[in-house]
Amino acid sequence: MTDSLLQIGRSTLQHGPNSRRVYLMKLDPADLPGFHDDIERLVRDHAYGKVFAKVPEPAATSFLERGYREEARIPGYFHGETDALLLGWFADPARAVDRDADQTRAVLDAALAKTPLAPKPGAALFDVRPLEPADCPALAELYRATFPSYPFPITNPAYLKETMASHIAYFGVFDGPLLVAASSAECDLDARAAEMTDFATAPECRGKGLARHLLDCMEAAIAPRGIRTAYTIARANSLGMNIAFARAAYRFGGTLVNNTGIGGGIESMNVWHKTL
Repeated sequence: MTDSLLQIGRSTLQHGPNSRRVYLMKLDPADLPGFHDDIERLVRDHAYGKVFAKVPEPAATSFLERGYREEARIPGYFHGETDALLLGWFADPARAVDRDADQTRAVLDAALAKTPLAPKPGAALFDVRPLEPADCPALAELYRATFPSYPFPITNPAYLKETMASHIAYFGVFDGPLLVAASSAECDLDARAAEMTDFATAPECRGKGLARHLLDCMEAAIAPRGIRTAYTIARANSLGMNIAFARAAYRFGGTLVNNTGIGGGIESMNVWHKTL
Protein backbone atom coordinates (compact mmCIF):
# COMPACT_ATOMS: atom_id res chain seq x y z
CA MET A 1 0.00 0.00 0.00
CA THR A 2 1.16 3.53 -0.76
CA ASP A 3 0.56 6.70 1.18
CA SER A 4 -1.94 9.22 -0.19
CA LEU A 5 -1.95 12.94 -0.83
CA LEU A 6 -4.94 14.82 0.55
CA GLN A 7 -6.09 18.39 0.07
CA ILE A 8 -7.97 19.98 2.98
CA GLY A 9 -8.92 23.53 2.18
CA ARG A 10 -5.82 24.91 0.47
CA SER A 11 -3.38 22.84 2.54
CA THR A 12 -1.67 19.65 1.38
CA LEU A 13 -1.13 16.53 3.50
CA GLN A 14 0.29 13.07 2.99
CA HIS A 15 -0.86 10.15 5.11
CA GLY A 16 -0.83 6.39 5.04
CA PRO A 17 0.37 3.11 6.50
CA ASN A 18 4.04 3.29 5.48
CA SER A 19 4.99 5.92 8.06
CA ARG A 20 1.77 5.60 10.08
CA ARG A 21 1.54 9.35 10.28
CA VAL A 22 -0.02 12.50 8.85
CA TYR A 23 2.50 14.79 7.16
CA LEU A 24 1.39 18.40 6.68
CA MET A 25 3.50 19.25 3.65
CA LYS A 26 2.14 22.69 2.83
CA LEU A 27 -0.03 24.85 5.08
CA ASP A 28 -2.28 27.68 4.03
CA PRO A 29 -2.70 29.65 7.29
CA ALA A 30 -6.20 30.62 6.13
CA ASP A 31 -7.25 27.02 6.94
CA LEU A 32 -6.58 27.55 10.65
CA PRO A 33 -7.87 26.96 13.28
CA GLY A 34 -10.48 24.43 12.12
CA PHE A 35 -7.81 22.56 10.22
CA HIS A 36 -6.56 21.05 13.50
CA ASP A 37 -9.81 19.16 14.00
CA ASP A 38 -9.55 17.71 10.50
CA ILE A 39 -6.02 16.44 11.19
CA GLU A 40 -6.92 14.92 14.54
CA ARG A 41 -9.95 13.19 13.01
CA LEU A 42 -7.66 11.70 10.34
CA VAL A 43 -5.31 10.43 13.06
CA ARG A 44 -8.16 8.82 15.01
CA ASP A 45 -9.76 7.24 11.95
CA HIS A 46 -6.52 5.54 10.91
CA ALA A 47 -4.86 5.03 14.34
CA TYR A 48 -1.76 6.93 13.27
CA GLY A 49 1.00 7.51 15.80
CA LYS A 50 2.29 10.92 14.75
CA VAL A 51 1.57 14.17 12.96
CA PHE A 52 4.56 15.81 11.30
CA ALA A 53 3.96 19.42 10.23
CA LYS A 54 6.11 21.87 8.27
CA VAL A 55 4.76 25.36 8.98
CA PRO A 56 5.92 28.99 8.72
CA GLU A 57 7.08 30.26 12.10
CA PRO A 58 4.29 32.91 12.36
CA ALA A 59 1.67 30.14 12.06
CA ALA A 60 3.31 27.83 14.63
CA THR A 61 1.63 29.24 17.74
CA SER A 62 -1.71 27.53 17.13
CA PHE A 63 0.07 24.18 16.67
CA LEU A 64 2.17 24.58 19.82
CA GLU A 65 -1.00 25.41 21.76
CA ARG A 66 -2.46 22.07 20.57
CA GLY A 67 0.46 20.09 22.01
CA TYR A 68 2.87 20.02 19.08
CA ARG A 69 6.57 20.37 19.82
CA GLU A 70 9.30 21.90 17.71
CA GLU A 71 11.61 19.11 16.53
CA ALA A 72 13.63 21.01 13.94
CA ARG A 73 13.93 24.35 12.19
CA ILE A 74 15.02 25.44 8.71
CA PRO A 75 16.09 29.10 8.79
CA GLY A 76 14.91 31.18 5.86
CA TYR A 77 12.91 28.38 4.25
CA PHE A 78 10.28 30.77 2.94
CA HIS A 79 11.86 33.19 0.46
CA GLY A 80 15.10 33.23 2.43
CA GLU A 81 13.35 35.26 5.13
CA THR A 82 10.90 33.23 7.27
CA ASP A 83 11.87 30.08 9.14
CA ALA A 84 10.04 26.79 8.69
CA LEU A 85 9.33 24.95 11.92
CA LEU A 86 9.10 21.17 11.74
CA LEU A 87 6.65 20.19 14.43
CA GLY A 88 5.68 16.84 15.88
CA TRP A 89 2.48 15.79 17.64
CA PHE A 90 2.50 12.26 19.05
CA ALA A 91 -0.86 10.54 19.30
CA ASP A 92 1.03 7.47 20.54
CA PRO A 93 3.31 8.49 23.45
CA ALA A 94 5.61 5.53 22.80
CA ARG A 95 6.41 6.96 19.38
CA ALA A 96 7.92 10.06 21.00
CA VAL A 97 10.75 7.92 22.41
CA ASP A 98 13.75 7.26 20.16
CA ARG A 99 14.59 3.61 20.78
CA ASP A 100 17.96 4.11 19.09
CA ALA A 101 18.82 7.34 20.89
CA ASP A 102 22.41 6.29 21.68
CA GLN A 103 23.12 5.45 18.05
CA THR A 104 21.36 8.62 16.86
CA ARG A 105 23.54 10.69 19.18
CA ALA A 106 26.75 8.92 18.16
CA VAL A 107 26.08 9.48 14.45
CA LEU A 108 25.22 13.13 15.00
CA ASP A 109 28.31 13.74 17.14
CA ALA A 110 30.49 12.16 14.45
CA ALA A 111 28.92 14.35 11.74
CA LEU A 112 29.13 17.55 13.80
CA ALA A 113 32.82 16.89 14.39
CA LYS A 114 33.47 17.12 10.64
CA THR A 115 34.47 20.39 9.03
CA PRO A 116 33.50 21.37 5.46
CA LEU A 117 35.73 19.63 2.98
CA ALA A 118 36.16 19.56 -0.79
CA PRO A 119 34.63 16.53 -2.53
CA LYS A 120 36.71 13.45 -3.25
CA PRO A 121 38.69 13.96 -6.47
CA GLY A 122 37.81 10.49 -7.78
CA ALA A 123 34.10 11.28 -7.84
CA ALA A 124 34.63 13.69 -10.73
CA LEU A 125 35.68 10.74 -12.92
CA PHE A 126 32.04 9.62 -12.97
CA ASP A 127 29.57 11.27 -15.34
CA VAL A 128 26.69 13.07 -13.59
CA ARG A 129 23.72 14.60 -15.41
CA PRO A 130 20.05 15.47 -14.97
CA LEU A 131 17.85 12.46 -15.60
CA GLU A 132 15.19 12.26 -18.31
CA PRO A 133 11.96 10.27 -18.66
CA ALA A 134 13.84 7.51 -20.52
CA ASP A 135 15.99 7.01 -17.40
CA CYS A 136 13.02 6.32 -15.11
CA PRO A 137 12.99 2.50 -15.37
CA ALA A 138 16.70 2.32 -14.39
CA LEU A 139 16.14 4.88 -11.64
CA ALA A 140 13.20 2.93 -10.23
CA GLU A 141 15.29 -0.24 -10.23
CA LEU A 142 18.13 1.47 -8.34
CA TYR A 143 15.66 2.69 -5.73
CA ARG A 144 14.00 -0.73 -5.52
CA ALA A 145 17.37 -2.33 -4.80
CA THR A 146 18.23 0.29 -2.17
CA PHE A 147 15.06 0.82 -0.13
CA PRO A 148 12.83 -1.97 1.24
CA SER A 149 10.30 0.79 1.96
CA TYR A 150 10.08 4.51 1.30
CA PRO A 151 7.56 7.28 2.11
CA PHE A 152 6.95 8.04 -1.58
CA PRO A 153 6.53 5.55 -4.49
CA ILE A 154 9.95 6.14 -6.01
CA THR A 155 10.17 2.52 -7.20
CA ASN A 156 7.35 3.25 -9.66
CA PRO A 157 8.62 4.62 -13.01
CA ALA A 158 5.27 6.32 -13.66
CA TYR A 159 5.57 8.28 -10.40
CA LEU A 160 9.12 9.30 -11.28
CA LYS A 161 8.03 10.55 -14.72
CA GLU A 162 5.08 12.46 -13.25
CA THR A 163 7.13 14.23 -10.60
CA MET A 164 10.00 14.82 -13.03
CA ALA A 165 7.55 16.75 -15.22
CA SER A 166 6.27 18.86 -12.33
CA HIS A 167 8.57 19.81 -9.47
CA ILE A 168 11.37 17.28 -8.85
CA ALA A 169 14.73 17.38 -10.63
CA TYR A 170 16.41 13.96 -10.61
CA PHE A 171 20.15 13.52 -11.12
CA GLY A 172 22.17 10.42 -11.87
CA VAL A 173 25.77 9.28 -11.78
CA PHE A 174 26.80 6.92 -14.58
CA ASP A 175 29.63 4.45 -14.91
CA GLY A 176 29.59 4.11 -18.67
CA PRO A 177 25.95 3.32 -19.54
CA LEU A 178 25.08 2.13 -16.01
CA LEU A 179 23.20 4.29 -13.52
CA VAL A 180 25.12 3.76 -10.27
CA ALA A 181 23.88 6.59 -8.05
CA ALA A 182 21.00 9.04 -8.00
CA SER A 183 19.34 11.79 -6.01
CA SER A 184 16.71 14.47 -6.41
CA ALA A 185 16.00 18.11 -5.66
CA GLU A 186 12.34 18.58 -4.75
CA CYS A 187 11.80 22.24 -5.49
CA ASP A 188 9.21 24.44 -3.78
CA LEU A 189 9.41 27.42 -6.12
CA ASP A 190 6.79 29.34 -4.14
CA ALA A 191 8.96 29.16 -1.02
CA ARG A 192 12.25 29.21 -3.00
CA ALA A 193 13.48 26.16 -1.10
CA ALA A 194 14.48 22.65 -2.18
CA GLU A 195 14.75 19.31 -0.40
CA MET A 196 17.85 17.37 -1.44
CA THR A 197 16.68 13.80 -1.15
CA ASP A 198 16.27 10.31 -2.62
CA PHE A 199 20.00 9.51 -2.47
CA ALA A 200 20.90 5.99 -3.53
CA THR A 201 24.20 4.40 -4.57
CA ALA A 202 24.79 0.92 -5.94
CA PRO A 203 26.76 -1.21 -3.41
CA GLU A 204 29.83 -1.57 -5.64
CA CYS A 205 30.20 2.23 -5.90
CA ARG A 206 29.76 3.23 -2.26
CA GLY A 207 32.58 5.04 -0.49
CA LYS A 208 33.59 6.96 -3.61
CA GLY A 209 31.97 10.27 -2.63
CA LEU A 210 29.16 10.05 -5.17
CA ALA A 211 26.49 11.46 -2.83
CA ARG A 212 28.58 14.58 -2.34
CA HIS A 213 29.22 14.76 -6.09
CA LEU A 214 25.46 14.68 -6.68
CA LEU A 215 24.83 17.26 -3.97
CA ASP A 216 27.26 19.75 -5.47
CA CYS A 217 25.77 19.28 -8.95
CA MET A 218 22.22 19.73 -7.65
CA GLU A 219 23.12 22.93 -5.81
CA ALA A 220 24.68 24.35 -8.97
CA ALA A 221 21.57 23.43 -10.98
CA ILE A 222 18.89 24.81 -8.65
CA ALA A 223 20.47 28.09 -7.51
CA PRO A 224 19.81 29.79 -10.88
CA ARG A 225 16.13 28.86 -10.50
CA GLY A 226 15.87 31.23 -7.54
CA ILE A 227 16.20 28.59 -4.81
CA ARG A 228 17.52 30.27 -1.68
CA THR A 229 17.54 27.43 0.85
CA ALA A 230 18.52 23.79 0.45
CA TYR A 231 17.80 21.19 3.10
CA THR A 232 17.59 17.47 3.67
CA ILE A 233 15.80 15.06 5.98
CA ALA A 234 18.40 12.29 6.38
CA ARG A 235 18.16 8.98 8.21
CA ALA A 236 19.48 9.71 11.69
CA ASN A 237 21.44 6.43 11.84
CA SER A 238 23.09 6.84 8.42
CA LEU A 239 26.64 7.87 9.24
CA GLY A 240 27.60 8.38 5.61
CA MET A 241 24.71 10.67 4.67
CA ASN A 242 24.98 12.83 7.79
CA ILE A 243 28.70 13.26 7.26
CA ALA A 244 28.16 14.06 3.58
CA PHE A 245 25.93 17.00 4.44
CA ALA A 246 28.17 18.21 7.25
CA ARG A 247 31.16 18.10 4.87
CA ALA A 248 29.14 20.12 2.34
CA ALA A 249 28.68 22.94 4.90
CA TYR A 250 25.07 22.14 5.82
CA ARG A 251 24.06 22.98 9.38
CA PHE A 252 22.16 20.67 11.72
CA GLY A 253 18.56 21.76 12.32
CA GLY A 254 17.13 19.08 14.61
CA THR A 255 15.98 15.47 14.85
CA LEU A 256 12.51 14.20 13.90
CA VAL A 257 11.80 11.30 16.24
CA ASN A 258 10.36 8.07 14.77
CA ASN A 259 9.23 10.03 11.77
CA THR A 260 9.61 8.20 8.49
CA GLY A 261 8.90 4.73 7.12
CA ILE A 262 12.10 3.92 5.26
CA GLY A 263 14.38 0.91 4.94
CA GLY A 264 11.72 -1.45 6.26
CA GLY A 265 10.90 0.37 9.52
CA ILE A 266 10.04 3.75 11.01
CA GLU A 267 13.20 5.74 11.69
CA SER A 268 14.24 9.05 13.23
CA MET A 269 15.53 11.63 10.79
CA ASN A 270 18.02 14.49 10.99
CA VAL A 271 17.42 17.85 9.33
CA TRP A 272 20.33 19.71 7.70
CA HIS A 273 20.06 23.07 5.92
CA LYS A 274 22.15 25.49 3.89
CA THR A 275 21.70 28.96 2.42
CA LEU A 276 22.65 28.94 -1.27
